[in-house]
Amino acid sequence: MAQAAQANAFDANNSPIRVEHDKKRRQFVIRLNGSHDRAVLLYEYVGKKTVDLQHTEVPDAYRGRGIAKHLAKAAMDFVVEEDLKAHLTCWYIQKYVKENPQPQYFEHIYQ
Repeated sequence: MAQAAQANAFDANNSPIRVEHDKKRRQFVIRLNGSHDRAVLLYEYVGKKTVDLQHTEVPDAYRGRGIAKHLAKAAMDFVVEEDLKAHLTCWYIQKYVKENPQPQYFEHIYQ
């Protein structure tokens, strides 16, 4: 892992960032500051094999630290692993995919 990325991979308490996938609630979650604060990425199934990546939210106090990037990567990796198609409603996911142009991502995105 690159130094810059590694430096951003910790929350305010210097804990490593772990993304949890709550399939029942259809969201990816990063617990921040113990579990008081949470960053989330919400998605919805809009077809049998199609998801809409709808919204990413990081609490104000944690913005600008690369936390949303972990959520976006986890969501896109999930789409690829499950062989789903994705609508990118969330502007942040659109930005993430543009800045991290992985061929496997593009194969799974509705243009």
